[in-house]
Amino acid sequence: MVPSRIALVLALALPALSAPLTPAQQALCAKGSRHEKAGWIYLHVEGGPRARGFQHGYLLAPEIDGGLKALRRSWEYQTATSWASLVEKAKVFFIPGVDTENLQELEGMAEGLAAAGVATTRDELAVYNGSTELSGYWWPLELSRIRNEKVEHHVKESCSAFIAIGSYTAGGGVVMAHNNMSSYQEPLTNLVLDIAPDKGHRILMQGVPGWIHSATDFFVTDAGLVGTETTLGDFQPYEPGGVPEFARMRRATQDAGSIDQWCEIMKKGNNGGYANAWLLGDINRKEIARLELGLRYVGFERKTDGFFTGSNIAEDPRILRFETTTKDTDINQSKVARRLRWRQLMAAFRGRIDVEAAKAFEADHVDMARKAEHPGGRSLCGHFELEGDSGGDAPYDPSGSTDAKVVDSAMARNMSFAGRFGAPCGRAFDAEAFLKEHPQYAWMEGTLPSRPTQPWVVFTAGETKAP
Repeated sequence: MVPSRIALVLALALPALSAPLTPAQQALCAKGSRHEKAGWIYLHVEGGPRARGFQHGYLLAPEIDGGLKALRRSWEYQTATSWASLVEKAKVFFIPGVDTENLQELEGMAEGLAAAGVATTRDELAVYNGSTELSGYWWPLELSRIRNEKVEHHVKESCSAFIAIGSYTAGGGVVMAHNNMSSYQEPLTNLVLDIAPDKGHRILMQGVPGWIHSATDFFVTDAGLVGTETTLGDFQPYEPGGVPEFARMRRATQDAGSIDQWCEIMKKGNNGGYANAWLLGDINRKEIARLELGLRYVGFERKTDGFFTGSNIAEDPRILRFETTTKDTDINQSKVARRLRWRQLMAAFRGRIDVEAAKAFEADHVDMARKAEHPGGRSLCGHFELEGDSGGDAPYDPSGSTDAKVVDSAMARNMSFAGRFGAPCGRAFDAEAFLKEHPQYAWMEGTLPSRPTQPWVVFTAGETKAP
């Protein structure tokens, strides 16, 4: 048996050892490109679904290989079941709901990875793309069946976002911002994906290597749409089957020309998986909206003046009371504390919200429960790794805000947005030092990356190389 560390090195080296591309493969890959800046990977893919997938898989093979390894290990540690068995079960209830074009793109990605020396399948990549839904929504139902008793599941509190327009913003246009909050061990969210499809709208979005959707989520399209979301915390209902959330999100973002069209696509086949409060903007129609997509209940609001915020708590009372277990007055909960901080910031900055203010909001460390500056699980810029009692899965859980993105109407017209990888406040995360201080997480060794301080940078559709 090859020692695990050596095996990992060999696996990561495989793409460099792969055979040269055939002429047919070169034609598939010709329009794709990648470059890196400030911790991000910028990937351009273009053409039909198979070509886009091949470009994605071939050009990001080392990153996808690493992400798959980390997720396989995490799944097997957390569930005591094999990753292979998950893929087999997903063939029955999960993958059949994915549309043909998305499956073709995943098939092309598997081809590109194989050409780079990384072995996987279309079905494994579909499970990889839907891993949030499978681990957070399907698995609790499966565990209930295994134990023969109901297992409560609580979707982790994560992500801080807002969208504003009219009298709340400095120029009256749309301003939107988001930071992703997740486990630091999960696949890196450092991908900026520029998709130029042969059919549908061009997309510039944040993502994860190997994912054909965003999942984090933050996107701009050439239809003038911008969007982001925050997960509905403590959401309970889920019905296996239907259309996986990742497939709906990609179809909506590529195919929709308006907020209404985007929402209708998201609602079709909804199974309750990865239930989110979506914050949407249309820079051409000068309007913003919030779609709260539960399973049995849907909340929708539209404004031409005002704001919507996201902190993982449902605003629609039916979703809040009937589909979540959230106690909306418990300020010790991260979601409630962050909701109050958003309201405070929106009121204080009315008429002055712009890109620079949005960057500061996403780096904010005020803890409303403490009524003081305190970086931790209750601050908009989350740091669950610094404490053990404000929303993490366990004491000193290595998780928190992993990036931040901002956009306004002017940037959206130019198909661009600004992003900062790593903590929005700039605080570095040293994985080696963390594991030494918190040995209970030793099982993450080799799959928990460090995150150095990075600057804000701007990305635009059509980039060919880092400036």
